[in-house]
Amino acid sequence: MTIKLGPCSTKRLLVLLVYALAAVGLLSEVAMAGTDAERGREVFLDRDLGHCVLCHRVAHLDITFQGNIGPDLTAVADRMSIDAMREKVSDPTLSNPNSTMPSYYRTHGLEQVALEYRGRPVLTAAQLQDLLAYLATLKQAE
Repeated sequence: MTIKLGPCSTKRLLVLLVYALAAVGLLSEVAMAGTDAERGREVFLDRDLGHCVLCHRVAHLDITFQGNIGPDLTAVADRMSIDAMREKVSDPTLSNPNSTMPSYYRTHGLEQVALEYRGRPVLTAAQLQDLLAYLATLKQAE
């Protein structure tokens, strides 16, 4: 017997799978192997990649004109797990369908996408993982 799932059901199934892997600690360990936080910092700052400082602020960064549209990411690693951050960056509409943050890894169901980005994510898988490694360093000073 074959069960066909609609796009909403498939999306929910994938989210549940990610949460199940995260719950047993497999997702973070495997996915973060070989990442580089310094490369991730560059993704965070680069205008052609993440350019996260356009909307977000990190207190200790010596960058002028940091954004205040999105949440302050100072000590974000104290508030969110790697898996939660991955979900937010990859597809923010999973947790908030009305999110104004762009999807940096989702490629389906998007509108008004520049020609050079159609059918491909803004960040590669390696860039996404490096960005997450950088965000994981953003903790409150002890």
